[in-house]
Amino acid sequence: MVIATNNKGKIEEFKKLFQDKKIYSLKDKNIDIEIEENQDTFIENAKKKAMEIYEIVKEETIADDSGLCVKCLNDFPGVMTHRFLGEEATDRMRNEYLIKETNKYEDRSAQMVCAIVYYNGDELIVSEGKLDGYISKDCRGENGFGFDEIFELPNGLTLAELTKEEKNVISARAVALKNLKEQFAKM
Repeated sequence: MVIATNNKGKIEEFKKLFQDKKIYSLKDKNIDIEIEENQDTFIENAKKKAMEIYEIVKEETIADDSGLCVKCLNDFPGVMTHRFLGEEATDRMRNEYLIKETNKYEDRSAQMVCAIVYYNGDELIVSEGKLDGYISKDCRGENGFGFDEIFELPNGLTLAELTKEEKNVISARAVALKNLKEQFAKM
């Protein structure tokens, strides 16, 4: 099974989920392309990636797309999560921008969303996970990456203040992976 990523963390998560399958990254398959994420939803972006990579490798493929939707910003950055400040922006730059923008509002609620799509040339399985929280007023925590240091849970901790194990139980990706595993069990 090919996972349409070279992200080591994602590859490890998929290996744990699909212990009965040999998992390959794009690098393992000598694929060096960037699938343009130009769709309107996370699911459509993941579907596009899964189908395009499948056409190259002709093997079972899984792709994902994820991001942050901030309510007071009309669900921005949404599908533009990784690109909304440009390709050269760092996680810290994106996080500080979102803190500054959400400071203008009382309602700082946000949602992490992860869509995962499996495609084997015939069957298409779609899974989605969501995690509700808030944009914190400052960057906190040392664990994690991306928006973890500003995504605050209802208990007041940011994702970056949790252990890796705690985060991997509740994250949007963990929920989407669990949903995907349940769908696989029905096949």
